[in-house]
Amino acid sequence: MGSKMLKDANRFVASLKLLCQEKAEDELLYEDDIQISLVKHEMSLHKLVCGNLPVLVVWKKLHLPQDRDETEDSLPSEDILNEEEASEQQNDIGPQPLSLTKARQLMSWYTMSQNPNMPSALCSPLLPLWVRCDMSDPIGTTWLGAEPVSTGNKVSAIKLYTVCSKGATEDKSSFLSLDELMQLHQKRHRASAVETKGYAQYNLFGSTVVENTVIESQCSVTAVFKWSNVEKIFQMPPQSSEAVLDIKLAIGDLKSPLYETYKELEFLEALAQGLQTGEAEWPDPTDPRSAVDLTKALVEELENIERTGQAQTGKVVEQKEGKTEMPAADKGISIYGSAGLDRGDLDFTDQLWVKMRSSVTSYQDIIDCLKMVISAVKHGKIKPGVPKNSRNSLGRLILQSYKQQMEDVSLSGLTPVHMLLEMGLDKMRKDYINYLIGRELTTLNNLSYYLSTEVDLQEQVTRVKKLHHLLEILVICSTFLNLHYECLFPFIQSCLKYYKTSPYDEEHIFQMQIRPVMISNFYQKEEPIVWGVEVFSGQGSREVRTSFHLSDQPLVDHVTFSADFNKTTVNGEKEDTAFFSTLVTHSLINFI
Repeated sequence: MGSKMLKDANRFVASLKLLCQEKAEDELLYEDDIQISLVKHEMSLHKLVCGNLPVLVVWKKLHLPQDRDETEDSLPSEDILNEEEASEQQNDIGPQPLSLTKARQLMSWYTMSQNPNMPSALCSPLLPLWVRCDMSDPIGTTWLGAEPVSTGNKVSAIKLYTVCSKGATEDKSSFLSLDELMQLHQKRHRASAVETKGYAQYNLFGSTVVENTVIESQCSVTAVFKWSNVEKIFQMPPQSSEAVLDIKLAIGDLKSPLYETYKELEFLEALAQGLQTGEAEWPDPTDPRSAVDLTKALVEELENIERTGQAQTGKVVEQKEGKTEMPAADKGISIYGSAGLDRGDLDFTDQLWVKMRSSVTSYQDIIDCLKMVISAVKHGKIKPGVPKNSRNSLGRLILQSYKQQMEDVSLSGLTPVHMLLEMGLDKMRKDYINYLIGRELTTLNNLSYYLSTEVDLQEQVTRVKKLHHLLEILVICSTFLNLHYECLFPFIQSCLKYYKTSPYDEEHIFQMQIRPVMISNFYQKEEPIVWGVEVFSGQGSREVRTSFHLSDQPLVDHVTFSADFNKTTVNGEKEDTAFFSTLVTHSLINFI
């Protein structure tokens, strides 16, 4: 029997070793119904317990019924379609727990494999192992975990974790007190002296409930606090806490002050798609007038100005109106009174882009508009103003016309789309420069990556989109959180640096270090979404911990809790928050 157990243990450990290898698959099936996964992304519970360390997760895999055999060459009936739809819903059941007995067996095999005193089962240190449990014991065990402690390249001890969970309750008196938690730790570890650390998360910005209706937000801002010397359960984070804002945002929110700019970016992306695929899905026009009529009106306006000799006067006035001195270093929200990117100094190609992007509905529209403008410029009917460093093809043609050296342009193939896309990129880049540099949040040198025209147009669009993403985050921080320049300046530098080497990602969480006093009015009257305390003793790899976590959502996703929690009353007011409780105990077993 001993040899069989050893054989089973080695087979299980061999599966774990396979997942730990480089270029290995992220999951595999052990036996018939046990799934082992390598989890590299953050899981809420493991982030609290293990930090960002990759872990091996074991759970039960259910075998679902095989698909119905097709015996007739006919359309499926409505009943069969309903059955298939129900089956698809059942398939999406998520990870399932193992029995506590099986979980303990797997943990014992893992522990045995890491014990240097058992050479026949010895292997090199493995990643931490976590096994989902079914909560069937009196203390409600939902996870068992193990993490090797190494001295050099040799395992000298192993840390064992037990996670116990309880359903949500509004009765805060039912939770462990801090004294009880400290006594539990001291009893388990015979510690004469212990220390405590606190942890809390508050949702500052996100989805809200109004009159029983959830208003979804595409942005979330969470404040995360950490501090030492906890005084009581649910202690408010002290002003001496370390505080970080976790900010995640998806662009395109209808409620965003930059929604119109987002629509402009959306049209830019439609043009880029057209260049790449040869087909474009045109966004719905926002102006009822046709693109040709709008362009004709712009050309006629310039013709009238040219005839009356007011071109230079109009240009000077327009530029003066668009440049307003705006000292930024001493100010907060006041410098963001208007979150839009409107400039008063639009050159001709900027103005043409604004009119065309709001009205173009076809490839032919682009050809007709550009043909009209180029003809008017070529024949001297208009002399539009563009800057000497214009980066788009139409702007360069206009500059050539000043010297009567205008090249012939064939508006065939993808050339018209290419020209319009360049105009949009040029205009939007100047918008972002005007906003960021005008408020002293960065320098032109720091923006060189985002402004480069040395890369292809698809990459240029991506870089402009990155800038827009950062700008929407910046606007949330300034207009909603009222954060001041001293916070925003280093934050935007770190964001710009991140996007220079990382792909566009709306799931990325940007982090801002902040002093608690700057956001105290947002969290001090609110309940936390997560609150935790950790009691610990020992030092270094010999440190042992006992932690207690309270959360408005369960930290465990493989067991079912009551759904009647954190509901709103009939008048839309939220009842007292019900909190789930999670207790994590920790043991250290020495091998040598």
